[in-house]
Amino acid sequence: MAVGKEILTWYEGAWHEGSAPIITASDHAAWLGSTVFDGARQFEGVRPDLDLHSARIIRSAEAMGMIPPVDAATVQGLMEEGCARFGVDRVLYLRPMMWSRDSAPGIIDVVPENTGFSICIEALDMPAPGGFSLTVSPFCRPRPDMAVTEAKAGALYANNARIMADARKRGFSNALSLDVEGFVAETASTNVFMVRDGVVFTPVPNGMFLNGITRQRIIGLLRADGVEVIEASLTLEDFESAEEIFVTGNIAKVMPVARYKDRDMGAPRMGQRARDLYWDYALSGGETVEAVRKSAGAL
Repeated sequence: MAVGKEILTWYEGAWHEGSAPIITASDHAAWLGSTVFDGARQFEGVRPDLDLHSARIIRSAEAMGMIPPVDAATVQGLMEEGCARFGVDRVLYLRPMMWSRDSAPGIIDVVPENTGFSICIEALDMPAPGGFSLTVSPFCRPRPDMAVTEAKAGALYANNARIMADARKRGFSNALSLDVEGFVAETASTNVFMVRDGVVFTPVPNGMFLNGITRQRIIGLLRADGVEVIEASLTLEDFESAEEIFVTGNIAKVMPVARYKDRDMGAPRMGQRARDLYWDYALSGGETVEAVRKSAGAL
């Protein structure tokens, strides 16, 4: 299901207008869910950490037992090529995907060598801060011995989807989910941070949630700006006493939480600081789209 209205798809050596069909009825992915994906953004002429997103889909595919048909540099180059077709001023969501096509008869594991690959680029605006709300989900995150949690795997998102659906049904934007040990992991679609006495806390990676690229970037930017950031095992009680909460992820990058359960969180000072730092990094430290196009001889 497309999230944007303008779509460009790369598949089998060519770009196609619109949401092109890429998986057949007999593909392993169609009946056993062996898909991995990643996400990146273009906005205001930049594509921050595109190399890291390109590398991560390779690791995700390998974690699922696939042999990627391309390397990270090829993934990055194709995404840059696709973005150039939209133009420097467009706000885009970039989604490379890999999936398994074959399994041996009667066997559910993948055939490593037969891996599909596609890129979907969609025009998708960045959500603006304001009104983002969080509740607590009744659904937990699995341990690494329960699922392939080190991959950004589509199969994991059935659980994420029910976390989100339950939150929206109760009138919230998203929800905190716990790991099986009872500690806060993340939300259905983002990593999460809380603030207390000027110190930023975030759940320590323990294999039960994805250690996001934007999460890691924000930790580094805040620390470089003199903010103490502590990765720790956090409980719901910690979040009850938080002065501020914000989340990080690919769709909005940094989003302050305006309401947690029934509590208005007030002015998002640290969340706005983190957001400003990220935009400063992206716009001044990241490579611009125009620079990439010039270096490729496209201008």
